[in-house]
Amino acid sequence: MTTALSALTWRRENGSICMICDSEAARYYNALGLSFLWDDGIHPLLDTIPHDINAHAFWAAGKLYALSVLPAPCVMIDTDFIVWKPLAELLSDCDVAAIHREDILPGIYPNPQALGCAHGFDFSAFDWSVHPLNTALAFFGSDAFRRYYTDTAITFMRSAPDADNVLTYMVFAEQRLLAMCAEKQQVRVTALSDLPSLFDGTQQGYFTHTWGFKQQMCEDPSLSDSFCRRCATRLRTDFPADAVQIAAIPTLAQFF
Repeated sequence: MTTALSALTWRRENGSICMICDSEAARYYNALGLSFLWDDGIHPLLDTIPHDINAHAFWAAGKLYALSVLPAPCVMIDTDFIVWKPLAELLSDCDVAAIHREDILPGIYPNPQALGCAHGFDFSAFDWSVHPLNTALAFFGSDAFRRYYTDTAITFMRSAPDADNVLTYMVFAEQRLLAMCAEKQQVRVTALSDLPSLFDGTQQGYFTHTWGFKQQMCEDPSLSDSFCRRCATRLRTDFPADAVQIAAIPTLAQFF
């Protein structure tokens, strides 16, 4: 339901959208009847991710490989993230943007010694005081920087086939390296919001991210049911023709 709102709202407010995934995900979306959500198509380009990538530790590696093949200017957006308004004005004066900065918490963003499974990667090349950038939404206006960042992140992931932590290695590759690479290249960076604004709604209605709420919905089915019904209501209101197709999907029909 969130995926549908994310894709349809992006198309209404910000232009075309595609889904970059692997063949298994493409079959899944087609089998559900949701492939119409992405007007620029579903592209199963991720089947070629090298087998030496540790899929357990680098569970979001697909995002980095997708970004490596999509030329800038482009926006990468998670399927649990909804953009309710046009972003062009917010992105007009930057080379890279992300939804918000993150605090450097040692348990999430430790020092390089804690990433000892990465062999041959030059940690000393970067400024470790720069606050990471959350990539639930990330904009790349500079194609040269997009290539530099994805090349660096992929090099790091391939240097750690035996990575032993399922959080710290991934968020370093995806989020901390983004900020570090931007600082090193001296590109213009914008944080579109901050965590307090996202939580209390003072970000002027631009964004919804269900990241933390998904865990609460897993633990309390009534929350999940209520949320899905609210999504169905919003889909019927904002996208009535599309809502008819979504309501025909057996696993979702109950919420309409």
